[in-house]
Amino acid sequence: MVMAILFTKAPEGENAILAVFSYWESGVWSNALLVFAYQMMLILVLGHILVLSKPMNRLIQGLTAYVTNTRNAVILVSVSTMLVSFFNWGLGLIFGAILARKVAEAAQSRGFSINYPLVGAAGYVGLMIWHGGISGSAPSKVSESGHLGGFMESISDPTIQAQLPDLIPYSETIFSTFNLVMFGTLLILVPLFLSFIAKKVPDTPTNLPIYTGPDSDNNSVKGAERIDRSKIVCIGFGIVILVAFFYQYFSALTNLIITPNMLNFFMLGLALILHGNFQNFLNAVEEAIKGASGILIQFPLYFGIMGIMSQSGMVGQISDFFVSIANETTLPIFTFFSAGLVNIFVPSGGGQWAVQGPIVLESAIKLGVPLPKAIMALAYGDQVTNMLQPFWALPLLGITKLKAKEILPYTLLLMIIGSVVFITGLLLF
Repeated sequence: MVMAILFTKAPEGENAILAVFSYWESGVWSNALLVFAYQMMLILVLGHILVLSKPMNRLIQGLTAYVTNTRNAVILVSVSTMLVSFFNWGLGLIFGAILARKVAEAAQSRGFSINYPLVGAAGYVGLMIWHGGISGSAPSKVSESGHLGGFMESISDPTIQAQLPDLIPYSETIFSTFNLVMFGTLLILVPLFLSFIAKKVPDTPTNLPIYTGPDSDNNSVKGAERIDRSKIVCIGFGIVILVAFFYQYFSALTNLIITPNMLNFFMLGLALILHGNFQNFLNAVEEAIKGASGILIQFPLYFGIMGIMSQSGMVGQISDFFVSIANETTLPIFTFFSAGLVNIFVPSGGGQWAVQGPIVLESAIKLGVPLPKAIMALAYGDQVTNMLQPFWALPLLGITKLKAKEILPYTLLLMIIGSVVFITGLLLF
């Protein structure tokens, strides 16, 4: 607000301060962005619901059978968490937390010690690759038909808007060669690094109660309440959703176009099938919805920031600054570092896309940088500083009962490794 008042001009005849308040209010209640906030909430909540299902719990329990020491524990937890997070960041976040907790419980029950904070850090590493995965906020939004044009409407001049494509498919972002190479590189380097660290740090005994997740109400029911416990009705409804999903989106899937609505629709059907009845599903919803409270309140405030930046003309001013100091090679690097800085204050990829996306798009068009590369540079900068910004670690800390100060020394080292990989990739590709 202060920057807009000092460095931009209010419309003729309007008070500068009141004009900025007006920009902010209209941004907070932007209908298109509120839809976006709800999409992001569902990605987190549905991912959390999936990991609380009995089949996922059996998978996690099965994985812990292979753990015998800290070295193989961090390899197992980090690789599994990154693979799951590539599909869905909410699923990966909770999966990594519960897997780390179950590894510690397995060590307790089988009588050997591990370095639990290092295992907890391994369970958080999925947040370092999520924005370059299928549920990444920026790549999923730009694959929506018309999003780019609507996003930049009234922000950029017509010549800039005319150069925007209708959409950018996943074949140019998430499933591009450069992104898959960087993901594969981290999938190798991160476990190797954690395994190396595991040899240097002491193991300590843990004393944790068994984590059970949400309780299932198994009391006898009568009448229509039986529908809530019916496997046939719940699984049948889940199958109907998946049939509708493939019928509606098969063409888009074959063209590697994946949107937040597609991802959420698929996860809803899958979650119903895996939970087996509506009562278990609703118990998981009650548990999972707690983690979405930050998005519910914070996103509209980020949208207010975007409203100020777009309507005051600050987007154009900031993009002009980047154009003046950067070129086609260095702009993605500047974008990477600026995105990392913004993530410290806006700890959400979706909120960050709302605030920083217009600047990135306009700067890239003016300098001739391919839009997919510029978008992924923002995604990489956002995700890598999650290893420094512990906001999204809160669910993990709650499940593992670890403290932020116990995992941050390890995640900071992982941030350095990730930064080297992403910067090298942006320069090479």
